[in-house]
Amino acid sequence: MKSFGFIFAIFIAIGVAYLFPEGVELLPFKTITDIGIGLIFFFYGLKLSPSEFKAGLLNYKVHIVIHLTTFIIFPLICLACLPLFEDGIRSDLWIALFFLGTLPSTVSSSVVMVALAKGNLPTAIFNASLSGLIGIIATPLWLSFILEKTTDFEFLSVLQKLCLQIIAPLAIGLFLQRFVGHLARKYGKQLSLFDKTTIILIIYSSFSNSFNSNLIESVEMNELLKMAVIVIALFFFIFFGLAYFSKILGFNTEDKIAAQFCGTKKSLVHGSVMVRVIFGSSASSGLLLLPIMIYHSTQLILVAWFAEKYRKRNTAN
Repeated sequence: MKSFGFIFAIFIAIGVAYLFPEGVELLPFKTITDIGIGLIFFFYGLKLSPSEFKAGLLNYKVHIVIHLTTFIIFPLICLACLPLFEDGIRSDLWIALFFLGTLPSTVSSSVVMVALAKGNLPTAIFNASLSGLIGIIATPLWLSFILEKTTDFEFLSVLQKLCLQIIAPLAIGLFLQRFVGHLARKYGKQLSLFDKTTIILIIYSSFSNSFNSNLIESVEMNELLKMAVIVIALFFFIFFGLAYFSKILGFNTEDKIAAQFCGTKKSLVHGSVMVRVIFGSSASSGLLLLPIMIYHSTQLILVAWFAEKYRKRNTAN
Protein backbone atom coordinates (compact mmCIF):
# COMPACT_ATOMS: atom_id res chain seq x y z
CA MET A 1 0.00 0.00 0.00
CA LYS A 2 2.93 2.33 0.63
CA SER A 3 4.12 1.68 -2.94
CA PHE A 4 0.66 2.53 -4.27
CA GLY A 5 0.76 5.72 -2.21
CA PHE A 6 3.97 6.60 -4.01
CA ILE A 7 2.25 6.04 -7.38
CA PHE A 8 -0.60 8.32 -6.22
CA ALA A 9 1.95 10.99 -5.26
CA ILE A 10 3.53 10.72 -8.73
CA PHE A 11 0.23 11.48 -10.45
CA ILE A 12 -0.41 14.37 -8.06
CA ALA A 13 3.02 15.78 -9.03
CA ILE A 14 2.10 15.50 -12.72
CA GLY A 15 -1.23 17.22 -12.04
CA VAL A 16 0.49 20.06 -10.18
CA ALA A 17 3.01 20.36 -13.03
CA TYR A 18 0.11 20.67 -15.49
CA LEU A 19 -1.70 23.32 -13.42
CA PHE A 20 1.41 25.24 -12.29
CA PRO A 21 4.24 24.54 -14.77
CA GLU A 22 5.79 27.92 -13.98
CA GLY A 23 6.49 26.72 -10.43
CA VAL A 24 9.69 25.08 -11.65
CA GLU A 25 11.14 28.59 -12.07
CA LEU A 26 10.38 29.68 -8.51
CA LEU A 27 12.83 27.34 -6.78
CA PRO A 28 16.32 26.10 -7.78
CA PHE A 29 14.98 22.64 -8.74
CA LYS A 30 18.09 21.71 -10.71
CA THR A 31 20.38 22.30 -7.73
CA ILE A 32 17.98 20.56 -5.33
CA THR A 33 17.57 17.48 -7.53
CA ASP A 34 21.28 17.30 -8.39
CA ILE A 35 22.12 17.18 -4.67
CA GLY A 36 19.28 14.71 -4.10
CA ILE A 37 20.59 12.38 -6.83
CA GLY A 38 24.05 12.35 -5.27
CA LEU A 39 22.61 11.57 -1.84
CA ILE A 40 20.38 8.78 -3.22
CA PHE A 41 23.41 6.88 -4.50
CA PHE A 42 25.52 7.76 -1.47
CA PHE A 43 22.87 6.14 0.75
CA TYR A 44 22.55 3.27 -1.75
CA GLY A 45 26.25 2.52 -1.23
CA LEU A 46 25.84 2.75 2.55
CA LYS A 47 22.89 0.34 2.59
CA LEU A 48 24.53 -2.45 0.58
CA SER A 49 25.15 -5.34 2.96
CA PRO A 50 28.28 -7.35 2.02
CA SER A 51 27.07 -10.44 3.91
CA GLU A 52 23.69 -10.50 2.15
CA PHE A 53 25.36 -9.74 -1.19
CA LYS A 54 27.80 -12.68 -0.79
CA ALA A 55 25.02 -15.07 0.27
CA GLY A 56 23.50 -15.07 -3.21
CA LEU A 57 26.77 -14.95 -5.14
CA LEU A 58 27.07 -18.62 -6.17
CA ASN A 59 23.65 -19.05 -7.81
CA TYR A 60 25.18 -18.12 -11.18
CA LYS A 61 22.54 -19.66 -13.50
CA VAL A 62 19.79 -17.47 -12.06
CA HIS A 63 22.08 -14.41 -12.16
CA ILE A 64 22.85 -14.92 -15.85
CA VAL A 65 19.17 -15.34 -16.75
CA ILE A 66 18.13 -12.21 -14.81
CA HIS A 67 20.83 -9.90 -16.16
CA LEU A 68 20.57 -11.17 -19.73
CA THR A 69 16.86 -10.42 -19.54
CA THR A 70 17.30 -7.00 -17.93
CA PHE A 71 20.09 -5.64 -20.11
CA ILE A 72 19.90 -7.63 -23.38
CA ILE A 73 16.45 -9.13 -23.98
CA PHE A 74 14.49 -6.10 -22.79
CA PRO A 75 16.33 -3.57 -25.02
CA LEU A 76 16.19 -5.92 -28.03
CA ILE A 77 12.42 -6.36 -27.67
CA CYS A 78 11.99 -2.59 -27.46
CA LEU A 79 14.20 -2.29 -30.55
CA ALA A 80 11.91 -4.76 -32.33
CA CYS A 81 8.96 -2.44 -31.54
CA LEU A 82 10.50 0.30 -33.72
CA PRO A 83 8.22 -0.40 -36.76
CA LEU A 84 5.18 0.34 -34.57
CA PHE A 85 6.17 4.03 -34.40
CA GLU A 86 5.63 6.21 -37.44
CA ASP A 87 8.74 8.36 -37.00
CA GLY A 88 10.93 5.34 -36.29
CA ILE A 89 14.19 6.08 -34.55
CA ARG A 90 13.29 9.79 -34.36
CA SER A 91 10.07 9.14 -32.44
CA ASP A 92 10.21 10.58 -28.92
CA LEU A 93 7.75 7.92 -27.76
CA TRP A 94 9.86 5.07 -29.10
CA ILE A 95 13.01 6.55 -27.54
CA ALA A 96 11.07 6.70 -24.24
CA LEU A 97 10.13 3.01 -24.67
CA PHE A 98 13.71 2.05 -25.49
CA PHE A 99 14.92 4.03 -22.48
CA LEU A 100 12.58 1.92 -20.31
CA GLY A 101 14.05 -1.25 -21.81
CA THR A 102 17.62 -0.29 -20.90
CA LEU A 103 16.97 0.46 -17.22
CA PRO A 104 18.14 -1.77 -14.34
CA SER A 105 15.87 -3.64 -11.95
CA THR A 106 14.46 -2.17 -8.77
CA VAL A 107 16.09 -3.02 -5.45
CA SER A 108 13.60 -2.70 -2.59
CA SER A 109 10.40 -3.86 -4.30
CA SER A 110 12.14 -6.83 -5.97
CA VAL A 111 13.44 -8.04 -2.61
CA VAL A 112 10.14 -7.39 -0.81
CA MET A 113 8.08 -9.23 -3.44
CA VAL A 114 10.44 -12.23 -3.53
CA ALA A 115 10.27 -12.40 0.27
CA LEU A 116 6.46 -12.23 0.15
CA ALA A 117 6.34 -15.07 -2.40
CA LYS A 118 8.84 -17.13 -0.33
CA GLY A 119 11.39 -17.16 -3.13
CA ASN A 120 15.20 -17.25 -3.01
CA LEU A 121 15.82 -14.07 -1.01
CA PRO A 122 19.69 -14.05 -1.05
CA THR A 123 19.61 -14.42 -4.86
CA ALA A 124 17.09 -11.56 -5.12
CA ILE A 125 19.22 -9.28 -2.93
CA PHE A 126 22.35 -10.04 -4.95
CA ASN A 127 20.71 -9.47 -8.34
CA ALA A 128 18.74 -6.39 -7.37
CA SER A 129 21.87 -4.77 -5.90
CA LEU A 130 24.11 -5.76 -8.82
CA SER A 131 21.53 -4.65 -11.40
CA GLY A 132 21.62 -1.09 -10.09
CA LEU A 133 25.41 -1.02 -10.37
CA ILE A 134 25.46 -2.46 -13.91
CA GLY A 135 22.73 -0.06 -15.03
CA ILE A 136 24.86 2.98 -14.30
CA ILE A 137 26.97 2.03 -17.33
CA ALA A 138 24.63 -0.21 -19.37
CA THR A 139 21.76 2.29 -19.70
CA PRO A 140 23.77 5.20 -21.19
CA LEU A 141 25.78 2.75 -23.31
CA TRP A 142 22.62 1.38 -24.94
CA LEU A 143 21.29 4.92 -25.42
CA SER A 144 24.55 5.97 -27.09
CA PHE A 145 24.07 3.34 -29.80
CA ILE A 146 20.71 4.90 -30.72
CA LEU A 147 20.88 8.59 -29.88
CA GLU A 148 24.32 9.29 -31.35
CA LYS A 149 22.74 8.66 -34.77
CA THR A 150 19.96 11.22 -34.36
CA THR A 151 21.17 13.78 -31.77
CA ASP A 152 24.34 15.27 -30.33
CA PHE A 153 24.41 12.59 -27.61
CA GLU A 154 28.02 11.96 -26.48
CA PHE A 155 28.63 8.88 -24.35
CA LEU A 156 31.89 10.16 -22.83
CA SER A 157 30.24 13.42 -21.81
CA VAL A 158 27.34 11.51 -20.25
CA LEU A 159 29.76 9.15 -18.52
CA GLN A 160 31.55 12.14 -17.02
CA LYS A 161 28.25 13.41 -15.59
CA LEU A 162 27.44 9.96 -14.26
CA CYS A 163 30.83 9.72 -12.55
CA LEU A 164 30.29 13.06 -10.85
CA GLN A 165 26.66 12.68 -9.81
CA ILE A 166 26.28 8.92 -9.33
CA ILE A 167 29.47 6.85 -9.32
CA ALA A 168 31.49 9.12 -7.00
CA PRO A 169 28.75 9.34 -4.28
CA LEU A 170 28.16 5.59 -4.65
CA ALA A 171 31.87 4.84 -4.21
CA ILE A 172 32.05 7.07 -1.11
CA GLY A 173 28.99 5.30 0.31
CA LEU A 174 30.54 1.87 -0.33
CA PHE A 175 33.78 2.97 1.35
CA LEU A 176 31.96 4.29 4.44
CA GLN A 177 29.57 1.31 4.57
CA ARG A 178 31.73 -0.62 7.04
CA PHE A 179 31.68 2.32 9.46
CA VAL A 180 28.12 3.68 9.28
CA GLY A 181 26.34 1.15 7.06
CA HIS A 182 24.41 -0.22 10.04
CA LEU A 183 22.90 3.22 10.63
CA ALA A 184 21.82 3.49 6.98
CA ARG A 185 20.10 0.10 7.20
CA LYS A 186 18.55 0.98 10.56
CA TYR A 187 17.00 4.15 9.14
CA GLY A 188 16.23 2.59 5.76
CA LYS A 189 12.57 3.69 5.82
CA GLN A 190 13.50 7.32 6.35
CA LEU A 191 16.12 7.17 3.59
CA SER A 192 13.55 5.55 1.29
CA LEU A 193 11.23 8.49 1.95
CA PHE A 194 14.05 10.86 0.98
CA ASP A 195 14.60 8.89 -2.25
CA LYS A 196 10.93 9.06 -3.15
CA THR A 197 10.71 12.78 -2.36
CA THR A 198 13.65 13.45 -4.70
CA ILE A 199 11.99 11.38 -7.45
CA ILE A 200 8.72 13.31 -7.02
CA LEU A 201 10.63 16.60 -7.43
CA ILE A 202 12.38 15.30 -10.56
CA ILE A 203 9.04 14.18 -12.03
CA TYR A 204 7.44 17.54 -11.25
CA SER A 205 10.27 19.54 -12.84
CA SER A 206 10.46 17.21 -15.87
CA PHE A 207 6.75 17.43 -16.60
CA SER A 208 6.72 21.19 -15.94
CA ASN A 209 9.31 21.62 -18.70
CA SER A 210 7.32 19.38 -21.03
CA PHE A 211 4.05 21.21 -20.34
CA ASN A 212 5.75 24.60 -20.77
CA SER A 213 6.90 23.51 -24.24
CA ASN A 214 3.49 21.95 -25.10
CA LEU A 215 5.26 18.68 -25.90
CA ILE A 216 2.91 16.43 -23.91
CA GLU A 217 -0.17 18.08 -25.45
CA SER A 218 1.22 17.38 -28.93
CA VAL A 219 1.06 13.61 -28.35
CA GLU A 220 -2.20 12.09 -29.54
CA MET A 221 -4.28 9.97 -27.17
CA ASN A 222 -4.13 6.92 -29.45
CA GLU A 223 -0.33 7.09 -29.29
CA LEU A 224 -0.40 7.11 -25.50
CA LEU A 225 -2.85 4.18 -25.46
CA LYS A 226 -0.60 2.29 -27.87
CA MET A 227 2.34 2.92 -25.55
CA ALA A 228 0.37 1.63 -22.55
CA VAL A 229 -0.62 -1.56 -24.43
CA ILE A 230 2.99 -2.18 -25.52
CA VAL A 231 4.34 -1.64 -22.00
CA ILE A 232 1.80 -3.98 -20.38
CA ALA A 233 2.31 -6.62 -23.08
CA LEU A 234 6.07 -6.31 -22.52
CA PHE A 235 5.62 -7.15 -18.84
CA PHE A 236 3.59 -10.30 -19.52
CA PHE A 237 5.93 -11.45 -22.29
CA ILE A 238 8.98 -11.19 -20.02
CA PHE A 239 7.23 -12.59 -16.94
CA PHE A 240 5.92 -15.74 -18.59
CA GLY A 241 9.03 -16.06 -20.77
CA LEU A 242 11.15 -16.23 -17.62
CA ALA A 243 8.79 -18.86 -16.18
CA TYR A 244 9.22 -20.96 -19.34
CA PHE A 245 13.02 -20.76 -19.37
CA SER A 246 13.21 -21.35 -15.61
CA LYS A 247 11.40 -24.64 -16.20
CA ILE A 248 13.73 -25.60 -19.08
CA LEU A 249 16.80 -24.82 -16.97
CA GLY A 250 15.46 -26.87 -14.07
CA PHE A 251 15.13 -24.03 -11.53
CA ASN A 252 13.32 -24.88 -8.33
CA THR A 253 10.31 -22.78 -7.32
CA GLU A 254 12.38 -20.40 -5.17
CA ASP A 255 14.85 -19.66 -7.98
CA LYS A 256 12.01 -19.32 -10.51
CA ILE A 257 10.36 -16.68 -8.30
CA ALA A 258 13.63 -14.75 -8.00
CA ALA A 259 14.16 -14.91 -11.79
CA GLN A 260 10.62 -13.78 -12.61
CA PHE A 261 10.37 -11.02 -10.02
CA CYS A 262 13.87 -9.54 -10.49
CA GLY A 263 13.97 -10.05 -14.27
CA THR A 264 10.72 -8.22 -14.97
CA LYS A 265 11.34 -5.19 -12.76
CA LYS A 266 12.44 -1.78 -14.04
CA SER A 267 13.55 0.97 -11.67
CA LEU A 268 11.68 4.27 -11.60
CA VAL A 269 14.40 5.66 -9.32
CA HIS A 270 17.14 4.96 -11.86
CA GLY A 271 14.88 6.10 -14.70
CA SER A 272 14.19 9.46 -13.07
CA VAL A 273 17.84 9.94 -12.16
CA MET A 274 19.08 8.97 -15.64
CA VAL A 275 16.62 11.37 -17.30
CA ARG A 276 17.93 14.20 -15.14
CA VAL A 277 21.61 13.35 -15.61
CA ILE A 278 21.53 12.44 -19.32
CA PHE A 279 18.85 14.77 -20.68
CA GLY A 280 18.94 17.57 -18.11
CA SER A 281 15.98 19.96 -18.22
CA SER A 282 15.07 19.26 -21.84
CA ALA A 283 11.44 19.54 -22.89
CA SER A 284 11.26 15.82 -23.67
CA SER A 285 12.25 14.69 -20.14
CA GLY A 286 8.63 14.36 -19.00
CA LEU A 287 7.72 12.33 -22.08
CA LEU A 288 10.69 10.04 -21.50
CA LEU A 289 9.34 9.17 -18.05
CA LEU A 290 5.86 8.14 -19.26
CA PRO A 291 6.62 4.49 -20.18
CA ILE A 292 8.57 3.80 -16.99
CA MET A 293 5.76 5.27 -14.85
CA ILE A 294 3.18 3.09 -16.65
CA TYR A 295 5.44 0.07 -16.30
CA HIS A 296 6.24 0.82 -12.66
CA SER A 297 2.54 0.94 -11.76
CA THR A 298 1.85 -2.24 -13.75
CA GLN A 299 4.72 -4.21 -12.23
CA LEU A 300 3.78 -3.28 -8.66
CA ILE A 301 0.15 -4.34 -9.05
CA LEU A 302 0.75 -7.52 -11.05
CA VAL A 303 3.85 -8.74 -9.20
CA ALA A 304 2.06 -8.20 -5.87
CA TRP A 305 -0.80 -10.36 -7.17
CA PHE A 306 1.54 -13.10 -8.44
CA ALA A 307 3.54 -12.96 -5.19
CA GLU A 308 0.37 -13.59 -3.19
CA LYS A 309 -0.48 -16.57 -5.42
CA TYR A 310 2.99 -18.03 -4.90
CA ARG A 311 2.80 -17.42 -1.16
CA LYS A 312 -0.53 -19.23 -0.80
CA ARG A 313 0.65 -22.15 -2.89
CA ASN A 314 3.87 -22.48 -0.89
CA THR A 315 1.93 -22.28 2.36
CA ALA A 316 -0.39 -25.03 1.19
CA ASN A 317 2.60 -27.19 0.27
